[in-house]
Amino acid sequence: MNEMHLEFLASDGWAKMLETDLLPWIVQSGDLGDDVLEIGPGPGLTTDLLRTRVPRVTALELDDDLAAKLTERLEGTNVDVVHGDATKSGLPSDRFTTATCFSMLHHMPEARMQDELFAEVQRVLRPGGQFVGVDALDSDGMRAGHIDDTFVPVDPDTLAARLEAVGFASTEIDIGDYQFRFRARKA
Repeated sequence: MNEMHLEFLASDGWAKMLETDLLPWIVQSGDLGDDVLEIGPGPGLTTDLLRTRVPRVTALELDDDLAAKLTERLEGTNVDVVHGDATKSGLPSDRFTTATCFSMLHHMPEARMQDELFAEVQRVLRPGGQFVGVDALDSDGMRAGHIDDTFVPVDPDTLAARLEAVGFASTEIDIGDYQFRFRARKA
């Protein structure tokens, strides 16, 4: 992630957007259950929203520095930070009631890796568990914000088929002005 992007994701402005845009949608998603996996929390502002709403959160972060800072900041809370690769997490199968990813899919360098992540999420979710997420739509503005950064946007028109290919069902996709939200269930 480039420095400008990383600074934005740790900013008060992003926190406010999360509170006004993301939080109502999370609440609308219904009961998240008792054991939530968050993939790619970055600085952890989304983790802060989740940890006040569920008994247990596992935050799975690939970046060394971000994982270390998040571990230190959330020590003694209901969050377990795991430093690892979400495409092969090593987490137990059928464990989580909900898995989440917020604005991180487009940071994966290849669509193939996104599909591997979808398969891994399906594996670690309990039967009937839900996968909820938000990601950026492809636009000139988004591309400009990702200069010297990875930007492999997910096409929301193909997402349902990609999720179904690894065992998800009942995919719902809501397309907004600059992002899309999705919700799918493990069959």
